[in-house]
Parts: sequence; structure tokens; C-alpha cells
Amino acid sequence: MIAGIKENLEIIKASIPENVTLVAVSKTKPNKDILEAYHAGHRVFGENKIQEMVAKHEELPKDIQWHMIGHLQSNKVKYMAHFVDLIHGVDSFKTLKEINKQAKKHNRVINCLLQAKIAKEYTKFGLSFDEISTILASEEFSSLKNIKVIGLMGMATFTDNQEQLKDEFSSLKIFFDQQQQNHSTLTTLSMGMSGDYELAIENGSSMVRVGSAIFGARNYIV
Repeated sequence: MIAGIKENLEIIKASIPENVTLVAVSKTKPNKDILEAYHAGHRVFGENKIQEMVAKHEELPKDIQWHMIGHLQSNKVKYMAHFVDLIHGVDSFKTLKEINKQAKKHNRVINCLLQAKIAKEYTKFGLSFDEISTILASEEFSSLKNIKVIGLMGMATFTDNQEQLKDEFSSLKIFFDQQQQNHSTLTTLSMGMSGDYELAIENGSSMVRVGSAIFGARNYIV
């Protein structure tokens, strides 16, 4: 990297609207890199492995907001339930119930995003729009008092095809707007990463997950 982490953050923050939340994806990055971003004024960081996030939470300043952005296994929720600020990739009702159970043990309400499957790739996790609609309308969902679904999240196909990306982002934005009419708690639409966050914002994203554009290339593939 020619520019440092602080400079990269300043460039990205200058390029996104004030109403868009920037999640600095710090997975695989050492604490010193996170602290550089922290001392530059950033507080929202995303991790995709619970064990790594727990270790960083214990060692780093306690006013950091930790977002779990990776695929979530229900049996791992208990390790982060006492501190996680937002869980991005909830892709089953079973997982929602487990988050609620663990949050209750800590007398917390944990914010969550339901992950919609918008990519054409088979490897992406996520719920169909119909499944999301069914969950949000169910009585069992409304009985979960220790979670709060504040929005939706979607990961687009890994492609350079801008029209395809636009179609995937816009389809989720349209669905999000429809669901907002019946569910006022839905305020966050998380779409876009380092390679496509500007297009995602153009198509309605209010939260972007940016890692390599801030911290540089990863040391290994996760």
C-alpha cells in the first residue's frame, strides 16, 4: 500500500454519504492495524470468525462496535452474545432463536440483519425473499424479545458485470422498501464490499463492508 490505513479511511469516508455506515472489515488483520483505524476515529469493525473477534474484543478498546459478518453457526453464538453489536448474516430462523436465547442470558437485545440470497452463485448463503417475508410476519418471530432485526443484508455475485450487480442490488432494495412498509424496525440495508460498494450505495445501500480498500490485501484467504 502506498497510502496508510488512516489515509485510506479518509478517502473512503469522503466518498460515501453521511447516512451510510462504513464497516471496516478487519478479519485476519492484526490489532495494530485496527488501532491505527481506531485512532483515526473509526469505531465499527467487522469480523467473520467468532474466535478471532472474541480475542480482539478482549484486547482492544471497549467502545469498538463489533459486527459479525461471516456465516454464523448457531453453536458459536454463545461466545459473542455478551458484546456483539450487530450480526449481519442470519440466514435461518433456527439461528435467530439461538441468538435470542443467548442474548437473554446476558439481558441484552442483539441487533441482527437477515441475509437475503441475491447472488447467482450457488456458494452464497441466504434466505429467499419469500422466506424472509414469512419470518417477519410470523407470531413466533414476534415473540423473540431479545433480538431486533434492524434490516437486511445481501452479497452480490463476485463478477465484473456491472449490470448484473446493479440488478442484484436493486432487487434487494425494492424488496427492502416493501418490507419497510410493514416493519418499521427495518432501517438498515447492508450491501457492498471493497469492489462494489459505490454501486451498492447508488442502489440504496445504507451500510457497506470494506476491508482491503482500507487495510490492504489480506495475508491469507478466508
